[in-house]
Amino acid sequence: MTDNSSNAPTAMERFIQGILPENPTYRQLLGLCPTLAVTNGLKAALTMAAATGFVLLCANVMTSLIRGLLKPHLRIVVFTLTIATFVTIADRFLAAYLYDMSKTLGPYIPLIIVNCIIICRCEVCASKQSVWVSASDAVGQSLGFALGLSSIAIVREILGTGMIFQFRILPVQWPDWVIMVLPPGAFFTFGLLLAVVNRLTEPGKK
Repeated sequence: MTDNSSNAPTAMERFIQGILPENPTYRQLLGLCPTLAVTNGLKAALTMAAATGFVLLCANVMTSLIRGLLKPHLRIVVFTLTIATFVTIADRFLAAYLYDMSKTLGPYIPLIIVNCIIICRCEVCASKQSVWVSASDAVGQSLGFALGLSSIAIVREILGTGMIFQFRILPVQWPDWVIMVLPPGAFFTFGLLLAVVNRLTEPGKK
């Protein structure tokens, strides 16, 4: 495959688009399983975002490097095997150095293998553009994913426990909304923030 450089976005455009205009969480609605599952605390959300970002960056770079060898009927298989390699590295690293967090995240780290964000970026960008553009795309999408997870986690953790990173934010008298750190709280918070984002980015809004 060759670069489709004539009409394809540049590295800077890819980077910027991934953060807000094509935010994986709020605009593309991708990777919602971990988004809803691990955002009851900011620490877990940031760890998941970091692991996903590592895999996305490595997978994009590797896919771009071998894009000239990709065969159309085998590309998804190659993407999956490439992603699985780096997911295994991330999973073993967490198990070795951040064991408690690894247990907290449970199966959601291995499930990065089938995360639609990563497969999508390999297909849309890395398999068609240069390493530099693919890396920029991965960083932008990773920051966008981290922004999505963090925003949900902050709302849920503050309302659910009154704290962030074990530091109390709300007064002790504030009643903890326990439901916010439970699964219903994830759906409620995501739906509310998605509505806010859609409202703020509504075409023609003054």
